[in-house]
Amino acid sequence: MVRSDHIFEVDESTFEPEVLLRSHEVPVVVDFWAAWCGPCRTLGPLLERLTIEAGGAFRLAKVDVDANPNLAARYGVRGIPAVKGFRAGTVVGEFVGAQPEPLVRRFLQNLAPSAESIALERARSLLSTRHWPEAEQAFRSLLDEEGNSPAATLGLIKSLLMQGHGGEAEGLLDRFPSGTEWVEAEKLRPLAQALALAEASGASLPEEPLEAAYIRAASLVGRGNLPAAMDGLIDILRQDKHFRKGAARQVLLGLFMLLGDEDPLTRQYRDELASILF
Repeated sequence: MVRSDHIFEVDESTFEPEVLLRSHEVPVVVDFWAAWCGPCRTLGPLLERLTIEAGGAFRLAKVDVDANPNLAARYGVRGIPAVKGFRAGTVVGEFVGAQPEPLVRRFLQNLAPSAESIALERARSLLSTRHWPEAEQAFRSLLDEEGNSPAATLGLIKSLLMQGHGGEAEGLLDRFPSGTEWVEAEKLRPLAQALALAEASGASLPEEPLEAAYIRAASLVGRGNLPAAMDGLIDILRQDKHFRKGAARQVLLGLFMLLGDEDPLTRQYRDELASILF
């Protein structure tokens, strides 16, 4: 067994304090194994390496089932290697057999999310509760620590857009890191462009009425007056469905995405948009 402060052997006398009680403080992974088990000799070193790599995010307890048959029976171990994850004294996840490394990593991450994952969820929570400046700062901190994180970049873009900062959001979209989040991010580009246009226009508006209405609507988004902004965009579409090659419609869709399908504004204005377009 690899020597580490986070890897240890337990038996029937130490299982309760070292696994059940300790799992109230930090997740504990229990590896039920035996010396004669070939797959155990494959999975065991992998678990030990990933435990050391995690640096204390969880602990690994090794249980020799031959020496501790009562523990194996107590937790329903019928095949080995058997791995069980404990939190707050309870089994919250498990698998049997020498699984491939990606699956084992996913299991461990779900059991003991990294500090980065926790920070990302906190930032997303601020976003979902519409604490836009706080969410912006949280995503910026993540990017300072992680570099080009697609998830954090997308979160920062969303928090900027809801504060009317289209220019910076558009710049982030232009250099968006590779990842599955890119598809969602691109759907926000029309909104970013509209807000950037409003920022650049300042107090001066063009003489063309629909252009002026479009910029006013974008400015209202930046001021947090979403109902008035959506009213303005809907009015533009009533006059010209194809204004700016569909930009008004795309900006509305971007706002719906940011607010979520269940938001009352999304429901109201999606119905109005449908009545105009169809």
